[in-house]
Amino acid sequence: MNASNSRLDGVLVIHKPVGPTSHDVVVCARRSLGVKRIGHTGTLDPQASGVLPLVLGQATRLAQHLSGSDKEYEATIRFGVVTDTFDAAGTIVEETGGLPSVSEVERALAQFVGELEQAPPLYSAKMVGGERSYVRARSGKPIQPPAVRVRADALTLVEMNGNRARVRVRCSAGFYVRSLAHDLGRHLGVGGILDGLVRTCAAGFGLADALAFDVLVTGARADLMTRVQPMETLLTDLPAVRLTATGAEWAAHGRDLGPGEVVGPISTSNLIRLFGSDGRLIGLAEPAKTLGFLHPAVIFSYN
Repeated sequence: MNASNSRLDGVLVIHKPVGPTSHDVVVCARRSLGVKRIGHTGTLDPQASGVLPLVLGQATRLAQHLSGSDKEYEATIRFGVVTDTFDAAGTIVEETGGLPSVSEVERALAQFVGELEQAPPLYSAKMVGGERSYVRARSGKPIQPPAVRVRADALTLVEMNGNRARVRVRCSAGFYVRSLAHDLGRHLGVGGILDGLVRTCAAGFGLADALAFDVLVTGARADLMTRVQPMETLLTDLPAVRLTATGAEWAAHGRDLGPGEVVGPISTSNLIRLFGSDGRLIGLAEPAKTLGFLHPAVIFSYN
């Protein structure tokens, strides 16, 4: 964490409850921490709860990379009903009362593991015709957003309780668990909606890392600052290289980095974390046009 009276750089992980929007949490954090430059790393619907990492200060420049990370959820899916929003907050459009067996649900879930084309819900934030899809739907001008390529790495049935199934989901960014509930119910021929959702992991952080929302609301700024994790804890799945003093200076000026500016071998990954000799995260780099060199893509200022 880099802290001063007016600046914090890092991430504060919040356990968002059901009710507030992700933006509400950001507004609260700005007020409680006295920091204007705060964003989040992936929207959670108001009806969902769980891990919501907030990026502060210079860490906001990493938000797009963090938003694209894999996610994990625990979803409750209710069978026998269909709504226009694919979840319990919507208007019921069909009731079948159907109830699949445990084995039927397990076999159906297996059909959705891997890469697939998924149609986002009509009531989603996807842009369609220059407007948010949910805005068009609410105004009576719905247009189905185009299907997108997503990935489910694991879909595990945890338990069945009456007409509800609790499912553990590990998936790519952009995956709509509401769409999964709807599509699963349709596949089983009984209909289904998302009846509850907890995000258990995002951007590499889990529920154990998360600060309760009420603590964010009522906590003292000094105490909240101690929960801000440094930028070095972010994007740890990316390869890292350490720069020489000259390399750090070159990176600050946007110059390409070669073997003479890097300690050890240069990674060929699409994105690489850059560290200074003091262990501080300097920024991110990508392969340069010159083979074996790196080009600074995001560089932080600590002045």
